[in-house]
Amino acid sequence: MASEMMEALMALCQEKHIDELYLIDQLEQSLAKSYAEVLHLQDGARVTIDRATGRVYVYELVPREESFDDETGLYTEFDEVDVTPKGTSRVAAQHAKSVINEIVRNSARQQIFEEFSQRIGDIITGTVLQTTPDFAFIKIREGVEAELPYFDQKRYPDERNERPQGERYAHNQRIRAIIVDVRDPNSSQPPIRSERQRPSIVVSRTHPDLIRRLFELEVPEVYDGIVEIRSVARDAGARAKVAVSSIDTRLDPVGACVGPKGSRVRTVVSELRGERVDVVLWSDDPARCVANALSPARVTRVIVDGETNHATAIVPDDQLTLAIGKEGQNARLAARLTGMHIDIKNESLAADVMRELPREVEAEAEEGEHRCEYVGPTGIQCRNMARPDSRYCGIHEKLAEMGEVVASDDPDSLI
Repeated sequence: MASEMMEALMALCQEKHIDELYLIDQLEQSLAKSYAEVLHLQDGARVTIDRATGRVYVYELVPREESFDDETGLYTEFDEVDVTPKGTSRVAAQHAKSVINEIVRNSARQQIFEEFSQRIGDIITGTVLQTTPDFAFIKIREGVEAELPYFDQKRYPDERNERPQGERYAHNQRIRAIIVDVRDPNSSQPPIRSERQRPSIVVSRTHPDLIRRLFELEVPEVYDGIVEIRSVARDAGARAKVAVSSIDTRLDPVGACVGPKGSRVRTVVSELRGERVDVVLWSDDPARCVANALSPARVTRVIVDGETNHATAIVPDDQLTLAIGKEGQNARLAARLTGMHIDIKNESLAADVMRELPREVEAEAEEGEHRCEYVGPTGIQCRNMARPDSRYCGIHEKLAEMGEVVASDDPDSLI
């Protein structure tokens, strides 16, 4: 019977990839604690298991009087007295089951930590197993679960909220999320709220990198590195801005991300449950980058102060509301996207400020692009953009060729 038990333990160790000596050592320690309680051994017990036959021996620890330490009040040496009861193999088999289960669980948690700690920032696709008022369990694969927390930040300020506002999850629903943290099962840090009942993998649907990974899945040019996502700004559940650039001058990065008839960006929006995604062109010129980031608003010019990282955007009067956005959302996202503090002014209010600024500090919103220089009889400048290599738009260029347009030479009249 005993040898059969050892054969079964060895087979199980090979199946579960558990070290045999480690398993037997843990089993001996577990049995020692149990027999010390069952046999009422005041100073504890020591248990040994014969590796060949599987027989279990129980020894009572009897302290030696001469080994008493006055400083610690403990005995340092013990004599061992054999007190092995009958049926030890049966008791050992019962303990082996619980010890093996605990070792397997700890080993699985450690393997999950070692695997997924290298995948922080990767996107995963999982199935919702269960939802609670504070978090959702996501099944990544068999035996591997993740947690998507959405704690009330007012009640639990130290916890996470990784769920976009307005999202709800149903049982067996498939969702995509990004791995943001993996807890170490052997960490000595104090456990956070309900950590022992929660998986070690933490995923998020509010992180800006989720949009980056979704575009990598949907846009081959982004996955191949031809189109680069330079910056992402996001108000999770409402709106996001993505700035892109291309290493191939012949490829339009914005068009590549939007796709034919908007098919690619529409797939990303669908995965984000209707969150609006604006794709804009990145530029190394700060003025042009700010103007693009304020899209869809049309920007007349941008004045950049490189020392203070401050930009002043001048927009037409009818574009001011659009540039600021609802509750300042468009301006706020543009500031996050560019990393600059952006001040938006309309042309009427900015006229006096612009007259006091030297012309050389003004930066056009688009490199090589400017507004049509035609100024009407009422003193209002044409709002159209000039044609390439021309001072006028398509309408007034023809009039200029006929000699019917005279542009004002006064710089202030162009404001």
